[in-house]
Amino acid sequence: MNVSRYVVLGLAHVRSTWATDVTRWSTTGSLPVEFVKCVSVDELRARVASGRTFSAALLDARVTAVDRDVLAELRDAGVPVIIVGSEEERDWSALGASATVGPNLDRSQLLDALVEHGRSVDAVPDDATTPVPDQDEPVPIWRGRLVAVTGRPGSGTSTIAAALAQRAADDPRQAGDAVLVDLCRRAHQALLHDARDVVPGVQELVEAHRTGRPSFEQVRNLCFDVPTRRYRLLLGLRRQRDWVSIRPRAFSAALDGLRQSTRLVVADLDDDLDGEEETGSTDIEDHNLMTRTTVADADVVVVVALPTITGMHGLVTMLDELRRFDVPGDRTLVVINRAPRNVRSRAEITRVLAELTSAGDLPDPHVGPVFVPERRSIESTHRDLGRFAGSIADPPGRAVLEILDRLGGRDLEVDRASGLPDGPVPIRPGELGHWGDDDLPDVGTGS
Repeated sequence: MNVSRYVVLGLAHVRSTWATDVTRWSTTGSLPVEFVKCVSVDELRARVASGRTFSAALLDARVTAVDRDVLAELRDAGVPVIIVGSEEERDWSALGASATVGPNLDRSQLLDALVEHGRSVDAVPDDATTPVPDQDEPVPIWRGRLVAVTGRPGSGTSTIAAALAQRAADDPRQAGDAVLVDLCRRAHQALLHDARDVVPGVQELVEAHRTGRPSFEQVRNLCFDVPTRRYRLLLGLRRQRDWVSIRPRAFSAALDGLRQSTRLVVADLDDDLDGEEETGSTDIEDHNLMTRTTVADADVVVVVALPTITGMHGLVTMLDELRRFDVPGDRTLVVINRAPRNVRSRAEITRVLAELTSAGDLPDPHVGPVFVPERRSIESTHRDLGRFAGSIADPPGRAVLEILDRLGGRDLEVDRASGLPDGPVPIRPGELGHWGDDDLPDVGTGS
């Protein structure tokens, strides 16, 4: 006779007693459970990657290594996660857990959770990598616009990014609500803004989203005000090697949380988009994580280049890399920094760029180029934290806002008929507010 059972992974804190109880129930046959106890998150990952079928995973809420990325890996592998701990300490459902049970676990409570969220080994498909639909994590309805600014080193990317943030903050539609975030491995915005404090920054933002979902006020408090330019600044990595602490799911959630707390985000990025598919190395993909994630989510990608031989070569190469990264050409803006003022020279740059990129043969060629002239006062502007001149901020700023107005955002799939997101949107308790006694509508009785 084929008796169905549950094959359950377990990761418990050293001072927790529930793992001992589950082991006893498993060995004595009190529960139809085969309990596979792990001593670390690395062993948990190795068990999941082994290809064996697992019904569910019991994870202790007291284990600090249990975070958004661990839950996402299990969910992607088709293993529902049941947290053993208190729901009051952390919103585990928002992090991707299927259920939460109390720390004083009993047999009936565990069996009910496995019946509801887990699957017996006879019911689990042979393909252990079949993902479980994520129905617990709330889907945000609104996000601020995201503008990614990238370019080869030395092209003035950081300056153009700061000028774009100033221009966006001055736009009445943004109501002064713009954030400049430094996502380069060699972060320069702290230096260019004479930031005396090195914390908080992007590392604190990612850490806050690793094990929770901070409020809008908490996210905004991680940014520094730049009163002269009206935008806010989120500092970057304190050391170049700190990129190893940025995990994929946590960074994606952090970027999403930043967009939900402001109208427009301008990101200063590196120029390297290589990942595992291009190089065969997961380390390189993690190395370029912030740039790859931001470019993939951006509403507009601004590519900055100099009008030199090496600058134009780097620009053409960068545009080709963005094409292979599936960035639409009509959302890619080319900015020529330190451009000549002569009209004929600018026309020649435009012609050469169109020929090298075959823009005339593409259904959606890149936008631009937009020219930013050379200004000798740019160093003093950075030193004194003054406002950028209109000749620097206005040309790329107007072009970005025009693209956003013309094309809209890329963050939601919208039903054309209703104008609402396609599919149901989960609502958490309290998000819709409540009716007051004076707000109740008058409902007449029909005659």
